[in-house]
Amino acid sequence: MKGILAAVAASLLASVCIASPVERATGPFLTPIGDQTWLIGNDVWSMTQGPTYGVKLMYKGRDCVGEAVGHYVSYNGAASNLNWTSASIIKNGTYKGVTFIDVLFTAAEGDMHWVIFEGQHGAYQYFVNHHLPTLGEFRTLWRLDNTTFPNGHTATKDEELPPLSEYLPQNKVQDETWLKPDGSGYITKYDWTSWTREQDYFGVYGDEVGSWYIHPGKDYYNGNHLKQELMVHRESSSGDAVQLNMIHGTHFQVSSSDVFPDGKMWGPWLWYLNDGSRTDAAARWEEELAEWPYAWLDDADYQARGRVSGKLVLSDGRPAANASVFLGDNNPTKTALDMGSTYYYTGYADEDGSFVFENVRPATYGLQAWSSGGKLADVSTTFLQNDVVVTAASGGSDDGETELGTLTWAVSPRKKLFQVGEFDRHSNGFLYGGAPWQHALVANCPADLVFRAGCSPVSDWCFGQTYKGNWTIRFKVKEEPAAAPRDPTLIVSLAGYSSGTSSTIYANGQVIGNLTSGAPGLASDPCLYRSATAAGEWRYFEFPVDTGLLKKGVNEVTFQVTRNTTWHGFMWDSIILEW
Repeated sequence: MKGILAAVAASLLASVCIASPVERATGPFLTPIGDQTWLIGNDVWSMTQGPTYGVKLMYKGRDCVGEAVGHYVSYNGAASNLNWTSASIIKNGTYKGVTFIDVLFTAAEGDMHWVIFEGQHGAYQYFVNHHLPTLGEFRTLWRLDNTTFPNGHTATKDEELPPLSEYLPQNKVQDETWLKPDGSGYITKYDWTSWTREQDYFGVYGDEVGSWYIHPGKDYYNGNHLKQELMVHRESSSGDAVQLNMIHGTHFQVSSSDVFPDGKMWGPWLWYLNDGSRTDAAARWEEELAEWPYAWLDDADYQARGRVSGKLVLSDGRPAANASVFLGDNNPTKTALDMGSTYYYTGYADEDGSFVFENVRPATYGLQAWSSGGKLADVSTTFLQNDVVVTAASGGSDDGETELGTLTWAVSPRKKLFQVGEFDRHSNGFLYGGAPWQHALVANCPADLVFRAGCSPVSDWCFGQTYKGNWTIRFKVKEEPAAAPRDPTLIVSLAGYSSGTSSTIYANGQVIGNLTSGAPGLASDPCLYRSATAAGEWRYFEFPVDTGLLKKGVNEVTFQVTRNTTWHGFMWDSIILEW
């Protein structure tokens, strides 16, 4: 809150530049100005909120929306915008000596809150569900003046948004994707994607004004560590600078169709205005992180928090060093990435396998863990423990502490004949794997490839396979296969898969399985054709290999793509043959 207190001192100077009626304001306000129309703001900024859209955002003497659409809340893409039927101040408060109001806008689906402090450059926002339908996408967003906000910023990308003049209809190649006029590459909004749970601050900015979203708490997001979402972009139909707040998204998933309980809260997050300085926005992120969970929010469920800790040890005695850990649905029926009805927590174990989740909402969770590569690169199994009960701290010495102790994670006891790539649910390490988001990168991967296990560097294997052709792994078996007590198993771990491409799998020329578009486990996620290079939705397959198919000496496993679709196919994580 240091940023709020410092802003009070600057508010007198800022208010000189802001148009009436904010010039006359002495603190945060909500003023009805017509039928289903209100003016909200404080002594620094103001916005005119209509039944759907917030427009005329006055800050630093200018209208930051201009001819753009403004602020709105919607679900299932742009199909359903929320319509506000009433507005009221539900709380007048003071926090650390600074006054604030909580303004509630009501809609049939739920309540949108704007918490506005005196002197604050922006406002806190949160949404409480009451009647949202089963859905995949839910978002708030600003569509702002394209001349005031020419640049975009995420944790992984910072540059000028493409000019609208380059979006030529004759060059459109697919959904929100165009060939550049000079033919040098592509323009697509999906290049502005970033990892949701690693995000600090993101937004659009110019030389004089910046508009940012800061989410210090992320437990209301759907998905796990692999969750990635579109953050900012240029609106192709109008040129608006878009600051997109995907608080429940599906842009890179197979599906996320969730039912939300009454009272599910997204937020609060901070919508922050400044002079366009990224350094200032970064500093504000640190301040907000230190303040979360926010003490000013008078909500018992929000304030109730517990703590979960434990230690993961593999069944072979190794500590689960740097493993990904996740608190999600109890007795899960969905993948960790597809979960989204309630609240979710992500983290990583330390070098000795110890992990801690702080500020967890009370509930019963399922704890999952999986390899993040490194010292666990060969671990193909997933840990799951259900019935992790979290209670809220109430002042006692052990209140709110869920100590799980040492947990044993069973790993495969079998011997590996070869492994291509670290098992980490990402394409990292392969050629182009983990490159910045960019469209059509998979087109640079070859149609045919030969990889010599134990000799070829991992980077010889490309991150994605899309063309018709054969990708072959050659490997040596040093002992007679007949001596093996059990048949080998080929493990195929995919970091993602986009439908329309099918593969037949061979061992020494004999079919041992297939990866067929539309088959169980191979529903499409949009990773490869929407600019992702590291992950989409993780898939895991096991194919038995008859021992009689192998021989002492050099053997081959081949993935033969027999049907393909442009920019669609397989994004690799790891391939393991073990017995």
